[in-house]
Amino acid sequence: MNGDGIPRRGLMLVLSSPSGAGKTTISRLLLEADPGLTLSVSVTTRPKRPDEVDRRDYSFLDSAAFEKMRAAGDLLEHAKVFGNDYGTPRAPVEKALAEGLDVLFDIDWQGARQLKGKAPKDVVSIFVLPPSTGELHARLRRRAQDSDDVVAQRMKRAPDEIAHWNEFDYVVVNRDIQESVASVRSILTAERLRRQRQVGLPVFVKGLSEGL
Repeated sequence: MNGDGIPRRGLMLVLSSPSGAGKTTISRLLLEADPGLTLSVSVTTRPKRPDEVDRRDYSFLDSAAFEKMRAAGDLLEHAKVFGNDYGTPRAPVEKALAEGLDVLFDIDWQGARQLKGKAPKDVVSIFVLPPSTGELHARLRRRAQDSDDVVAQRMKRAPDEIAHWNEFDYVVVNRDIQESVASVRSILTAERLRRQRQVGLPVFVKGLSEGL
């Protein structure tokens, strides 16, 4: 539903980036500021980090449970990253879109490509770039979530991830987190107003015409 009361189909807002570019921080700030936006909670086989909460940050599964979901077609997208499986449960996303809620995805380019292939009219994709490779490395070190070996792996993988920037609808260079959040919010506002998503417009316009 738009602010003017016209029913609207929700959209999938996809944020992707190389690790450390800032997409997760942008996602968190967007969710805090926008009640019409809900997070798609991915399932994963990777171990839970100390600061993470099951079913809030991710749903943590073993490999057998993940494979069962994948084989049943219960995942909209899935990918293997650094030896761990990640995927998006289908049912809660489809329910949210039908209710006019927008769903935020914090996923990599592989997942974004799969979502676009399955629901091209619903997906709005944004790629977040770091201002430099030096700053990317500094951010990975500052967040202190990974060992030196994992940081090195993420830096090695970054050029391949960045190479997919041109598959996305929008690109935001994250020099300043508040400016980047403002840019993404502007994109979201515009995309919510697309005629095709405002499924209640025909009835609204008909009422206007009949009242003239």
